[in-house]
Amino acid sequence: MYTAAMNIFSGMDTGIPNYSCKTSGPLGAVIEGISADQSIEFSSLSRIYHYPQISYISGNLVMSDTVKFPYFYRTVPSELHLCAGIVKVLKHFGWTWVGILASNDENSMRAVQILKKEIEQSGGCIEFIETFSQSTLLFLQNIDNISNTIITSSTKVIILYCNRDYTEHIRYTNILEAPGKVWIITAEWLFIIPSYNVNRKNTLAFTVGRKNIPSFHKFVREVNPALFPSDLLIETWWKDLCNHQCPKSIQRSCSSDETSDYLLHCDIVNSANSYNVYSAVYALAHALHDMISSRSGNTNPWSGESESVLGFVPWKLHRYLRNLHFKTVLGEDIFFDENGDLTIGYDIINSVFLPNGTRSNDIVGSYNPYAPLEEDFTINERAIMWEDLFSQAPPQSRCSPSCLPGFRKLTREGKALCCYDCIRCSEGEVSNQTDMDTCITCPEDQWPNQKRDACIPKVITFLSYEESLGITLTFIIIFFFLITAVTLGIFINYQGTPIVKANNRGLSYILLISLMLCFLCSLIFIGRPEKVTCILRQIVFGITFSISLSSVLAKTITVVMAFQAIKPGNKLRKWMGSRVSNSIVFSCSLLQTLLCLIWLCTAPPFPYLNMRSETGTILIECNEGSIVAFYCVLGYLGFLAGTSFIVALLARNLPDSFNEAKYITFSMLVFCSVWVSFIPTYLSTKGKYMVAVEIFAILASSAGLLGCIFLPKCYIILLRPERNSRKYLTKT
Repeated sequence: MYTAAMNIFSGMDTGIPNYSCKTSGPLGAVIEGISADQSIEFSSLSRIYHYPQISYISGNLVMSDTVKFPYFYRTVPSELHLCAGIVKVLKHFGWTWVGILASNDENSMRAVQILKKEIEQSGGCIEFIETFSQSTLLFLQNIDNISNTIITSSTKVIILYCNRDYTEHIRYTNILEAPGKVWIITAEWLFIIPSYNVNRKNTLAFTVGRKNIPSFHKFVREVNPALFPSDLLIETWWKDLCNHQCPKSIQRSCSSDETSDYLLHCDIVNSANSYNVYSAVYALAHALHDMISSRSGNTNPWSGESESVLGFVPWKLHRYLRNLHFKTVLGEDIFFDENGDLTIGYDIINSVFLPNGTRSNDIVGSYNPYAPLEEDFTINERAIMWEDLFSQAPPQSRCSPSCLPGFRKLTREGKALCCYDCIRCSEGEVSNQTDMDTCITCPEDQWPNQKRDACIPKVITFLSYEESLGITLTFIIIFFFLITAVTLGIFINYQGTPIVKANNRGLSYILLISLMLCFLCSLIFIGRPEKVTCILRQIVFGITFSISLSSVLAKTITVVMAFQAIKPGNKLRKWMGSRVSNSIVFSCSLLQTLLCLIWLCTAPPFPYLNMRSETGTILIECNEGSIVAFYCVLGYLGFLAGTSFIVALLARNLPDSFNEAKYITFSMLVFCSVWVSFIPTYLSTKGKYMVAVEIFAILASSAGLLGCIFLPKCYIILLRPERNSRKYLTKT
C-alpha cells in the first residue's frame, strides 16, 4: 500500500519520498476504492502532502474525524448513519431480539458497539454477537461454532456487519442458508459475488443510494475494449456482458463462443459503486473548475491554464471541495457535509433468488439521514418477499411474545430485558398498549373493564327506592307505621278504659307518636344521599329515639312511684301527676337535642363518594363527620335504654294483674339486644348494606317497643274486654 502510494505521489514506478518526476500535469487529488483499513493507511501518507483523498467505498466510522483526517472525502455516507438505518428497520418491524455476526476489524467492532447501544436504547436486545477473522485458518476453526450458534438461536433476525475484504469467507459457507432467518447485510459485495447456493432468501441489504447515470449503460454496451489494451480484466468483463441474464440495457449480442454464465460484471455495472465513482469524479471536476476559475479571474476556466497549473498547490483545493455545491444532470444536489461525507442516504434492497435461477434485487425502502425527520425512512412491506417457513409476514423476532393490552411485562431474573413474562394488571390498573412495562392506575372515579385494557366509569350505587332491597324496606316501614297508627287509634278510641289509663295515658300517646316518627325516619336513609338528608338521618333518628326511650323511662318510673305512693304516709303521692313524667321526657330529649346541635356545629354529616370500599363501584354514602359525636348519640340512647331496663327489672315483681314493668323489661331487653348486635354488624358491612343494617336496627328496636308494650294491651282491649276493668286490674 505504501509503495503504491509513493508511486502515485512521485509519478514513478519506483516511488522515492519527496521526489516528483511527472511527465503530465500535477497530481490534484486521489479518487480511491480501496478497503477501509487500506484507506486509513493511504490517508496517513496523503495528508503529509496535503493531497485530497476521495473514497467511493469506505464508510469507515473513524474517518469522519476531520482532525485526524482533514483531507479525506467520500461519496458514501458514514457507517454511523448505517447503524441508525438498521435500527430504523428493526423498530419498524418490531424486531427486538436480534443476533449480530461481524468481522473482527476495528471499524466493524466499533460499529457493533454503536449498534448494541442504539438497539438497547430503542428497547431491543441482542441474543448473541459472533465475530470472525480475516485469517482463513482462524475462520475455518470457528465456522462450526458460528454456524451452530446461528441455527440454534431463537432470534429470527441476524445482522451481518463486515466490509468487502471479509465477504470472501462468508460467500463460500452455508451460514446465510440457515432456515427461518432474516439477514440484514451491510456489504453489497455479497450480492455481486456469486454464492454456491442459489436458495438464499429473506435478505435485506443497505446499499448506497443509486441513480441511473445518463448514457452510462449505452457507453458500457458500445465501448471498444481495444481502447484499454493494458487491462487484463477487460476481456473477461466484455464477455460477461453476453450473459442473457444481464439487464437488457447493457446486454450485448454475442456469438456462441463468447457467452458466459458469470454475472459478476453485470452486477458491478448496476451496483451503487458505479454511481459513487461518477459522483466522486464530478465532485473533483467541479472543485477544480471553481479553483481554476477563481485563479484566472475569467469566466473561461482555461484561459489562464498555464498559470493555474504551474501554481497549483494541493491543499488549496480543499477550500473548494469544502464549499462544493452543484446540481447533477439528474437534478440532485451534490455537496459534502462538515465531516467530508456526501449528503446521500441508503437504499434498502431485498435480494431474492428466483426459481428460474435469476436473482431479483428490488429496492424496497430507503434511509436518508439528511432528510427531514418524518421523511428520512421509508419501506414498502408489500414489495418484500418472505420465506414460506414463517408463520406470518413480516416475521416476528422477539424473545417473548408481545404482552397484549391488559397485561404488563415482568422481566425474567437473570435474562435480557426483552425476555419477560406477561402478567395481568393488578386490580385498579390497566394497560392500553402492547408491551407496556407498567400498568396505569385508573382515576378514582373509573375502574378497569373486564379485559383491563381501558378505564370505564365506576357504577354509582346507593340504597335506592327502585331496587328490591329499597322497595322491601319501604313496605316494611309503611307497614309498621300503619300498625303504630292503628294502635294509637285504638288507644284514643278506648282512652276511657282502665287499661289505657293505667301507667299514664299521655305517655302512651307520646311513645306511640315517637315510634311512628322512628319508623318514618327510616325512609330518610333510603335514596341518594344529599347534604340535607345526611344531616336529617342522624339528627331525626337520635331525637325521636330519645323521645321514645324517655317516654319508656318515664313510664317505668311512674310504675315504681305508683306502688310506693300507695303506702301510708309516703310523700311521693304529691309527685304522681303528669308534670313529673312530662318533665322526664322533656329533659332527657333536650339533652339529646343539645348533643345533636353540638354535632352539627362541629362536624356535621355530609355526603361522601366512597371509591375504594367496593371494587368497580362508587358508593354514595353519608359520612358521620364526627365519629365521636355519632357514638355519643348512640351511647346516650343506650344509657336511656339501660336505665329503663334496670328500673323495669327491679319493678317487674310488683303485685298487680297488669304490671307494665314486665313488658317494659322485655322491650328494653329486645332494644338493647338489637343495638348491641348492630354495632359490630354495622362496622363489618359496606355501602348500601351498611345503611340497610341501620334501617333494620331502627325497625327492629321500634317494633320491639311497640310489640312488647302495646300488643298485650291491644289484645285485652280488642279480644278480652272483660279483663279491661278496674276490678280486674287491681286484683292481686
